[in-house]
Amino acid sequence: MASFSMTSLFLLLISTLLLKSMGKTEVAIASSPPRGWNSYDSFCWTVSEQDFLHNADLVAQRLLHHGYKYVVVDYLWYRRKVEGASVDSLGFDVIDEWGRMVPDPDRWPSSRDGKGFTKVAQIVHSMGLKFGIHVMRGISTQAFNANTPILDVTTGKAYQESGRKWLAKDIGIKERACAWMRNGFMSVDTKSGAGRAFLRSLYHQYADWGVDFVKHDCVFGEDFDPDEISYVSKVLTELNRPILYSLSPGSSVTPAMARQVSRMVNMYRITGDDWDTWGDVAAHFNVTRDFSAANMIGAKGLRGKSWPDLDMLPLGWLTDPGSNEGPHRRCNLNLDEQRSQVTLWAMAKSPLMFGGDMRQLDKATFDLISNPTLLEINSFSSNNKELPYFSSKNRAMRNRSRHSASEPLTLGLTSCTGYEASGWSARATGDDLEQVCWKTNSSNRHGEPFCLYKRQSSLLMDDDLTYKQRFDGKVHLLKSTKTEACLGASPNEKLTSKESKRGSFSPCGRDANQVTSSLIPQ
Repeated sequence: MASFSMTSLFLLLISTLLLKSMGKTEVAIASSPPRGWNSYDSFCWTVSEQDFLHNADLVAQRLLHHGYKYVVVDYLWYRRKVEGASVDSLGFDVIDEWGRMVPDPDRWPSSRDGKGFTKVAQIVHSMGLKFGIHVMRGISTQAFNANTPILDVTTGKAYQESGRKWLAKDIGIKERACAWMRNGFMSVDTKSGAGRAFLRSLYHQYADWGVDFVKHDCVFGEDFDPDEISYVSKVLTELNRPILYSLSPGSSVTPAMARQVSRMVNMYRITGDDWDTWGDVAAHFNVTRDFSAANMIGAKGLRGKSWPDLDMLPLGWLTDPGSNEGPHRRCNLNLDEQRSQVTLWAMAKSPLMFGGDMRQLDKATFDLISNPTLLEINSFSSNNKELPYFSSKNRAMRNRSRHSASEPLTLGLTSCTGYEASGWSARATGDDLEQVCWKTNSSNRHGEPFCLYKRQSSLLMDDDLTYKQRFDGKVHLLKSTKTEACLGASPNEKLTSKESKRGSFSPCGRDANQVTSSLIPQ
């Protein structure tokens, strides 16, 4: 009996310790690319509480079960929508006694009497969603000009140091005004206790309101302010609620710059604003390639992971950049361009933040942003990188018009020792396989070699290959027209047994080392 009692007590003690340990475990933030809705593309800065909550309700009804869980109020929620107010106007903002921005009570009536976004956040949470806001760098010019005192959240009183009370003009740095909103905001001195106290008071207020997501603008890219980013990140770790930390904008961002802050944040923009023009979409391909090659996708971040952000998806019913008008027009991209954009965002594992007015969401747009294959790629794919390629005067491709459309498409490389295949090498790897690789000592910017593999039997089984003699001894890749097929590819030095068995082309499946193939249009 004594032995049984001691054993029971021991098990009870272990169970208690485990439960306490589990209670302290934090849920990781942004374990996959975040998804949600942002007001900017459809409302610019003019969104109201009624419009926002109506859109949030529709997100909860139609997109939440597809993983879209954040709803974000974009910038200037504190600016009065009156005559003379615009994106870079001065003197129209609502601030509290401590120089902090508070919602415009006319557009956000539930914020009156010092409530801020508390009521809106509660309503959003009741829908099963998470609530986010856009904030700017440092302190507002309006607060600086008013020379407001600074709140010390540890005492609830004005911040004092060295025997004096510190004010807004003691911490604002006018020479470091936001480049794209010079009348709006400026950096604060993060090396002073007063400057840090002001930033701390901002984010404590956001947490008190129930904010789950902060989009911090004018601190990245050409406006890079690593000191403010690092201090804000530190404050966020000290709060009593997890807040996803996003950086903006992304003009002139490089992987080297991103590495300085990726561990401190969860999302960071890597391009300028994306609107509904093909030029804007096309500008994302090269930068996406560079960040994937630098292994920045899904790197360690603040309380979880961090994700390069390609900006919102401006699809559906939109407004115009810098407009004082709400949604009033259709997206200018045609359907193929929209599909290309969402596919790129998914493959790049970018956060997916839909920007169109949910009240006008059409079926084509809904089907695209909720496409299960694209969403699965966005969340669960890995090692997503641009396929290295080279151009050559390929006789097989140049002469393919001689063949009927029903014949298999054969891609032929010239001999790997020929000048047309400069940068490529081929070698036998055993198991009747030949490995074709982009040489690592060439001008390859992608790091590890990219290799294709071919079985000799791939050519011999096709009795209809009319160019066999012409290309004998050269590497070929064969696509069958009978079934959908994917090209086998791998960055590994040796193929896995699964890769070795399937040959160059095989039925498409969920395989990170397959590349979907398609006929090239004539």
